[in-house]
Amino acid sequence: MRNLVREINKHCHLYYTLDNPIISDIDFDYLMDLLRDLEKETGMILPASPTQRVGGNILPGFQEHEHRSHLWSLEKANSIADLKTWEAQVKKAIQAHNAVHPNFPLPDPSYVVELKFDGLTLNLTYNNGVLVQAATRGNGITGEGVLAQVKTISSIPLEIPYMGLVEVQGEGIMKLSTLKKYNETAIEPLKNARNAVAGAIRNLNPQVTAERKLDAYIYNIGYSPDLNHTQHSEVFDFLKLNRFKVNPYVQYHSTIEDIMEELESIKLNRPELDYLIDGAVIKVCDLKTRSVLGYTSKYPKWAIAYKFEAEEAVTSLNSITWEVGRTGKITPVACLEPVEIGGVTVSSCTLNNNSDIERKGLRYALGKDIIVRRSNDVIPEILGMEDPDAIGEQVIPPQYCPSCQRELVKNGAHLFCTNTWNCEPQQIGWITHFSSKEAMDIEGLSESTAKLLFDHKLIKDPSDLYRLDANNLVGLPSFQIKKAAKLLNAIEKSKSASLARFIRAISIPNVGSNSSKILADAFGSIERLQSATKEELTRLPDIGEIVAISIQAYFGNEKYTTIVSRLLDFCNPENPVKVDQSLATDNIFNGKTVVITGTFETMKRDDVTLKLQELGAKVGSGVSKNTDFLIFGEKAGSKKTKAEGLGIRLINESELLSII
Repeated sequence: MRNLVREINKHCHLYYTLDNPIISDIDFDYLMDLLRDLEKETGMILPASPTQRVGGNILPGFQEHEHRSHLWSLEKANSIADLKTWEAQVKKAIQAHNAVHPNFPLPDPSYVVELKFDGLTLNLTYNNGVLVQAATRGNGITGEGVLAQVKTISSIPLEIPYMGLVEVQGEGIMKLSTLKKYNETAIEPLKNARNAVAGAIRNLNPQVTAERKLDAYIYNIGYSPDLNHTQHSEVFDFLKLNRFKVNPYVQYHSTIEDIMEELESIKLNRPELDYLIDGAVIKVCDLKTRSVLGYTSKYPKWAIAYKFEAEEAVTSLNSITWEVGRTGKITPVACLEPVEIGGVTVSSCTLNNNSDIERKGLRYALGKDIIVRRSNDVIPEILGMEDPDAIGEQVIPPQYCPSCQRELVKNGAHLFCTNTWNCEPQQIGWITHFSSKEAMDIEGLSESTAKLLFDHKLIKDPSDLYRLDANNLVGLPSFQIKKAAKLLNAIEKSKSASLARFIRAISIPNVGSNSSKILADAFGSIERLQSATKEELTRLPDIGEIVAISIQAYFGNEKYTTIVSRLLDFCNPENPVKVDQSLATDNIFNGKTVVITGTFETMKRDDVTLKLQELGAKVGSGVSKNTDFLIFGEKAGSKKTKAEGLGIRLINESELLSII
């Protein structure tokens, strides 16, 4: 069993850390099934078993953990002048040391530049080659033990070759592509990657952590009594040899001028990164020099964090409205005095729920100044009040649905309207979702058109769309014969949409585009999906217990199944329109991995993605050795550079159009 665990962990390292798998997914699943059978037969689970990564039972609470070595904060440099001042202090300290110790001089300083991740700091403890503890930073001296949660992060090794005692430090992150995929099916979408990581790690249910598919980059050895490295590069070599995931961006420089150029390069390429950063970290390379320079009461003197220009602003919170979503969830939306942040005018911010209002100190913030942040082009977020002691008007959550006046129900931290079938925003939301490009793709049926048809009592649910005719439409505001014909043609065309699109369209909670395709391929018809057991569902890739329960609950609801049945009277998702097989098999993208970067003149990125998927391509988010093609537009950035270095075929927009 021990050899099998090591074999599987080796393949996990090759896949999740090096992005270079050497066996197929089928072979990997076979090894995992074999290990599960052995564990079931013997009743024994080894500490480094990869079966622990799925998350276990809910924990009673967090245990305090004392770090063996202090986890320091970093002094901040907000300008080049700050950076030059820090360098002058480093050089002055080295000169002072060398004057006193001429026989043991320190070398001239050289520096390493690393990315400053915007995630959650983690401290990992290994002993006898096994991960025995994981903790948050806390106050730098003590943190919270989060071993069960961290074990769900596939890029963190459960065992390493080094057998001594060692603490390593890194950053837990959620990739932006992972966040986007998660939000496609989430009942409660996550607002940004930074909060998603913190919420996942500091969650007493490790299964929640596992569902978010976190990642981690390790960048430092905090403590080890037996390791004696002399240079920063040796530390990184040790980390790589011991299967830790190290960010590939590490640059060495000898002058502050070179570092300044490097910082500009990072700023330029920042939008292309698949994770959040808020700056760069500059460290002295020589470890003996670090020891001599030492620490202040808060910071190491041998390192500094260069913070990028803050994408924050202060504005007034004018009011809060409460919006009803497609699922009935009531979401508070902050209405702001318009303010420009990073070249974008922000006039509103979504708050997650009433608890979010409390947590950010906004209960008495109406009419007062608040701080708004917009980082890496994510959705604007309110950080809190500019003056925490200021008292404005009180924010009072509603008791009744703002639309239908049904009394609201609290479910966890959220308020819900349960009047699914007679609450206008929920009804219009489902119809709009059903018609969207990723679902049935009914061109011309926007939210405003859906509301128009609803207000005129022509539709109440998606099945009513297929009963519309020209007599219904012509004469409605802005509807002429040509527009009506165009919409009716689009509705007619949608009758032969694929099964995957149909599953996405009927709005099963937690089932997004990728899950819909998996379900369509596995079951082949709505009837088979409807009768699928929980065991049949959870055996599928990316279909976990929560998704399986959502599917069964959906088809156990008579009102949903009645509407689905009516839809099937018109739609034939099991037998979509046959496409030209030569197009499906002979195009260069079929079965290939394609990455898209940059902006395009003639189409949106999402349209490019959908077209490539229809041609049989697997569209990835990051460039690696396994990438076959890079489709690039304007401002292609670092992905194009990396693809060129790997010899990957590049295709520009005009060439793409000629192919598709």
